[in-house]
Amino acid sequence: MVPVLIGIGIAYLLKEAFSNSNSQNNGDEKKKIFVSFAIEDRVYRDYLVGQARNDRSPFNFIDMSVKEPWDEAEWKRKCRSKIKGCDGMIVLLSKNTWHSSGTRWEIKCAKDEGIPIVGMHIKKENQGAIPPELYGKKIITWSWDKIEKSINKF
Repeated sequence: MVPVLIGIGIAYLLKEAFSNSNSQNNGDEKKKIFVSFAIEDRVYRDYLVGQARNDRSPFNFIDMSVKEPWDEAEWKRKCRSKIKGCDGMIVLLSKNTWHSSGTRWEIKCAKDEGIPIVGMHIKKENQGAIPPELYGKKIITWSWDKIEKSINKF
């Protein structure tokens, strides 16, 4: 087996805790959101994590990244287990997503497990092609409001 470096998408679990009064949640409900991304887009994932730490943010992240390489079978098994434990998935979309076999596998896995999925463009311009695994799924542009609304629908 060829080792697979983790970070190709499975790295972060978003644990959403809405606390503002405009939220549809009652403040006690917390949702776990799997964030899938191409490794080349790690800086955008990091930016999203930074946004989530802002006091005004309606959500927060728990870092579930794996720091060591796994072989492919182990990666898929552990990744599926993490995805199955989530309420939804956000896929960070860029020109890299189409070519990221790990991200595309994660999307397929979430679909197989019946996990709701939303794609989110990381750039307004220069967005790249949407992989076929996301056809028919909601696609948004990056904003706190759109992230919150999408998560509330999960």
